Amino acid sequence: MTSSSPIRTALLAYGMSGKLFQAPFLAAHPGFELYGVAERTEQRMHRDYPNIHSYPSVAEVLADPTIELVVVNTPSNTHFDLASQALHAGKHVLLEKPVATSVAQLQELLALAQQQGRHLLAYQNRRWDSDFQAVRHVVESGQLGQLFEVHIRYDRYKPALHFKKFKEEPGPGAGLLYDLGPHIIDQALSLFGQPLSAQKTLGSYRPGTQVDDFFSLHLRYPAGLNVWVSSGLLIAAPVPAYVLHGTQGSYQKGRTDVQEAQLLQGISPLAPEYGYEKPGQEGRLTLAAPDGTLSTMSDPAAPGDYMGLFEAAFQAIRHDVPYPIRDEQLLWQNELLEQPEVM
Repeated sequence: MTSSSPIRTALLAYGMSGKLFQAPFLAAHPGFELYGVAERTEQRMHRDYPNIHSYPSVAEVLADPTIELVVVNTPSNTHFDLASQALHAGKHVLLEKPVATSVAQLQELLALAQQQGRHLLAYQNRRWDSDFQAVRHVVESGQLGQLFEVHIRYDRYKPALHFKKFKEEPGPGAGLLYDLGPHIIDQALSLFGQPLSAQKTLGSYRPGTQVDDFFSLHLRYPAGLNVWVSSGLLIAAPVPAYVLHGTQGSYQKGRTDVQEAQLLQGISPLAPEYGYEKPGQEGRLTLAAPDGTLSTMSDPAAPGDYMGLFEAAFQAIRHDVPYPIRDEQLLWQNELLEQPEVM
């Protein structure tokens, strides 16, 4: 393929992830050709994309020599096997979180991608949330001085067990830590790098649950920085998703990104209103003056845009530009997911 030709792409599933978070962007980005999908039974993707090519099996997707990129957006306990098959078939892979359920699996996939001369790209879309982009801007601006306490949360109130059994039955990749953990662990790692040490706490509180539905990781960094990454499924009154304290100020921000809600409404990523937060959801920035007086102000966020991930994937595949979700960050993430809980 030439550097100007679109990347012919196929999805391995068309559930919520494919329908909301991948297909609309692949269809809208001129660097990709949304070409195929593996659908063993009902061909649902035709309703949204009439020209899509349906394959009755993953094997037939991988056997098509014209497909360059495969999106592995299947249940988490299948990620390793399907990504491995796709790399062996000579495909680039865009892999949903968690990219693996162990460090050993991830190392094997990274080695295989290098051996095959193909890209293994992690789908960590929450880096492009408007709320997190606002947090990144505040951190990088240095306005808060030396940071010493940071909280990153992703809370929900969902007491009922999920209908998807792979999320609720004990096994590799099951539980909240592997479901929502990769999102906020990746955010912490992208801001602050690899921690010096970490302590994990897990909990199971919903009636009938067999897996964790609460987790908290305390990450310790140089210069006294402490970062807590937490999530729970029984949080009836969520607190701000991001709380940062430094020697010169504090910052609070809710989980206010609107992209998922807009995509559920069928709003195109190319629509002029796409990604803009609702009024009144601005972050709150409190800064100390040299005389010690405090002033608090609203901090509007730039629009979120998951298209940034797909542009990065395009640049990596076509022009070998380094992908922002780096291999070492994925390894750090899997080390944190896999490490034992300290009782």
